[in-house]
Amino acid sequence: MSKPLVAIVGRPNVGKSTLFNRLIGRRVSIVEDTPGVTRDRIYGDAEWLDYAFTLIDTGGIEPASEDQIAVQMRRQAELAIETADVILFLVDGREGMTSADVEVAAMLRKSKKPVVLGVNKIDAPKFEEAMYEFYSLGLGDPVTFSAAQGLGLGDLLDEIVRDFPKAPEELSEEKRVNIAVVGKPNVGKSSIVNALLGEERSIVSDVPGTTRDSIDTDFTHDGRLYTLVDTAGIRRKRSIEDESIERYSVIRSFAAVRRADVVLIVCDASQGLSEQDVRIAGYAHEEGKPSVLIVNKWDLIEKDTHTMDKFKKDLKVDLAFMSYVPMLFTSALTGQRIGRILEYADSVYAQSCRRISTGTLNDILNEAVMVTEPPSDKGRRLKLYYATQASIQPPTFIIFVNDAELVHFSYQRYLENYFRKSFGLEGTPLRLIFRNRKKEEEG
Repeated sequence: MSKPLVAIVGRPNVGKSTLFNRLIGRRVSIVEDTPGVTRDRIYGDAEWLDYAFTLIDTGGIEPASEDQIAVQMRRQAELAIETADVILFLVDGREGMTSADVEVAAMLRKSKKPVVLGVNKIDAPKFEEAMYEFYSLGLGDPVTFSAAQGLGLGDLLDEIVRDFPKAPEELSEEKRVNIAVVGKPNVGKSSIVNALLGEERSIVSDVPGTTRDSIDTDFTHDGRLYTLVDTAGIRRKRSIEDESIERYSVIRSFAAVRRADVVLIVCDASQGLSEQDVRIAGYAHEEGKPSVLIVNKWDLIEKDTHTMDKFKKDLKVDLAFMSYVPMLFTSALTGQRIGRILEYADSVYAQSCRRISTGTLNDILNEAVMVTEPPSDKGRRLKLYYATQASIQPPTFIIFVNDAELVHFSYQRYLENYFRKSFGLEGTPLRLIFRNRKKEEEG
């Protein structure tokens, strides 16, 4: 399933932003802005228990106001409600119920979405009774808490995650491979998904932006379990209107990348690799996701015996930071090489899960050092003692050294390339972490 989207809504000054900041600031998970979507920090990734979700902070809803800014803020909140999986409706327990609360509640009941009613600013027992009047809103049992004091947040989050869509049960004997299909609008993502599935699962249109949400489809191919995620097209930041529903669709597209096991980066062969294509690829790289570059609409290109080689050469220049990514030239329209996409996806996924024995890893590390001596700075030379693999997805290696500050970027890149060549880690990023060896170990 897609990472759930939780929209915080309510009239102004009920503590929406305070709660937002409190939740994303106190979670153990990584919290970050999705690049290229909005200049305002209104959303963040958070976790509670075993649930990960994206939190959206909206402007205050003033139903009766005709002020231009108020109207825009109301429209923005309506769009957030439309795309959310769960709505967190905040009211002010100190001030009590207002006519604006009643009107917002009516709007939420019409949405048919799960709503959690949070009564904020309840930080002492004497204020507890304030919750009872909010039962009349018809939105279920209110949950009291204090965003400012951090009280009652556990109960509030328990209610939020309780309404999350249920994920399909995974078959225990084998992990389901989650594949996200990403790219700009109108590059053929949905056509590729439909071709892989052999059915019209996603709406296909020449109109950019047809897919507005991340669409998950579970299927089996050659006995292996997959989830294929067709995402909304990701346009440049300046092309996205602040109050457009596309803004929230793009948030889901980036969330799909973060939770994916493999990313298929789709570009249009007839347009070449654009700056935005490179940005999208860069996001998958930064997230450590094994990827395949799908050069679609290959049937539109006039070809000779050197066309594909020239394309590959040009693409490798534009994607120099992702020199490891394999490329597949396809046509969803004619079916050309569509059958090889899952083969490529399986391959890069397997590489991202590779574990290298400590002995083999250190043999290659010593070999790399002998081939190219480590750099020195101000008379001090970098010494590499030993390495160990810390994790997979992506393969991450810790290298113990005498002084991590002596590790020059160019030498780190050299070691990455040497490891990749030696271990055949095609299609996946790899991470090198340099740590100082403790003094007592050097003794």
